[in-house]
Amino acid sequence: MTELLTAAQMRAIEQAAIESGKVTGLELMERAGQGVVEAIFEEWPDLDAVGNRAVVLCGPGNNGGDGFVVARLLRARGWEVEVFLYGDPAKLPPDAKANYERWSEMGDVTVRAIDPPPLLDDGLRTPDRFDLLVDALFGTGLTRPLKGLFTILSTARSLLVENGVRVAGVDLPSGVCSDSGQTLGAAIGADLTVTFHQQKLGHFLGGGSELCGKLVVKDIGLKGIPRPRVGVKPPPMGAVGGCPAVPPGDIVQLANPSLVGKGSGHKFSHGHALILTGGAGKTGAARLSARGALRIGAGLVTLGVPPSGQQEVACQITALMLQRVADAEALAQALEDTRLNALCLGPGMGIDRARDLVPAALVAKRATVLDADALSAFGDAPEELFSMLHEKCVLTPHGGEFARLFPDIATKLNAPATKGPAYSKVDATREAAVRAGCVVLFKGADTVIAAPNGRCSVNSAHYDRAAPWLATAGSGDVLAGLITGFLARGLSPMQAAESAAWLHVECALEFGPGLIAEDLPEQIPAVFRKLGF
Repeated sequence: MTELLTAAQMRAIEQAAIESGKVTGLELMERAGQGVVEAIFEEWPDLDAVGNRAVVLCGPGNNGGDGFVVARLLRARGWEVEVFLYGDPAKLPPDAKANYERWSEMGDVTVRAIDPPPLLDDGLRTPDRFDLLVDALFGTGLTRPLKGLFTILSTARSLLVENGVRVAGVDLPSGVCSDSGQTLGAAIGADLTVTFHQQKLGHFLGGGSELCGKLVVKDIGLKGIPRPRVGVKPPPMGAVGGCPAVPPGDIVQLANPSLVGKGSGHKFSHGHALILTGGAGKTGAARLSARGALRIGAGLVTLGVPPSGQQEVACQITALMLQRVADAEALAQALEDTRLNALCLGPGMGIDRARDLVPAALVAKRATVLDADALSAFGDAPEELFSMLHEKCVLTPHGGEFARLFPDIATKLNAPATKGPAYSKVDATREAAVRAGCVVLFKGADTVIAAPNGRCSVNSAHYDRAAPWLATAGSGDVLAGLITGFLARGLSPMQAAESAAWLHVECALEFGPGLIAEDLPEQIPAVFRKLGF
């Protein structure tokens, strides 16, 4: 399990380590600065030369202290280093002040104030004068928007790029909220961001990943330090995610797939999924879903087709099965077969057909994925939908569908961030899951999956998992089918959603650019082989 931390959780871990006597704050700061320097030269070995020049921007907190360490270590390697400080040196925290003094004692060095007139008029306007800009202004500690000078700095990005200046961010690019990835006012984009111990939510949510550039995590000696609970309710009964002392609402992790290969048994041992289609000319989306469910290992997959779509579907399928499902009464009759253990409604169904069939499907209490039209059909009456949902459901909205089902939550999420920690997509998805009473998978490159008990995962398609070619018609239909297939095989709704979201990206990466939705299910065998199935 790769856990993502909030700023408060990271501070609590550091404080726990210091209070244990295993490490001091100064030692942690030294290790952080060393980690930044190591990452810089690992990423840009061409910069490791005497006489190169750096500008280091230090803030008024411990992030600034990390910056003073970076400046000192670069100077020791023969670099020319100019340091700018935002704030009063006398008011620096003790460890940061100690490193400010260490830098000042190196001889023939200065610390210039970041103050009007703006820095752009005195250094950054001619970035050919230096090779590296280190942003150690705020990191995870930012709680208010960047304004004034920092807005100017953020707009200098294109000038830096034009002149080949590399930008390294310490922990987070300044201006990015550590808990939400939202930009507070303005942000200084980085080519490389170096964070410590574990990744933070803001590295993956919102626009954080785009501003981070490449993300590197450096160990600073905090492994084995238990993470204290921060501002959470007492844990519920039982263990969650292998952490019995931590309630699920305090854990956010990168999606942790529960993929399993087939063992013994027959086709009904691996579940039977029923996927409802639309009428003639509208069956393709459901067929994509069904292909995904079958490829993922569901023993049988049947398409429930209205009369108008029967011929079209019959001409397109082989291993998939077809059953005529004209209306809610026909669906109820089909569900008398108790071997049908997973349902998918929405892809290409049409609003009217979805309004008719969703209630009949939900009353059967089978594991059910509601996607696309099954969600839009209740966009004007979300409470009606919520009243029918049960704990075996998975909702898979994209941004527009989410806003129609949860308008007040979407308003909070989409509001400009005015202070940190800002309301995040994790907060929004958790709140939606509680309201709906089931798992909600909120789509995007930063897909967030939450259960009503607070358990939450982020499936990130960023950094080395970036797969922009997933933005193609039908890819969401395949995702719905993958979830349905996993439900048919017996995974819990949360496990099914996490595993499907992870596999969805892996299949896209396996194929590469040029992907269309039909290609996704066909990559599953290759991905499974790599996993040793």
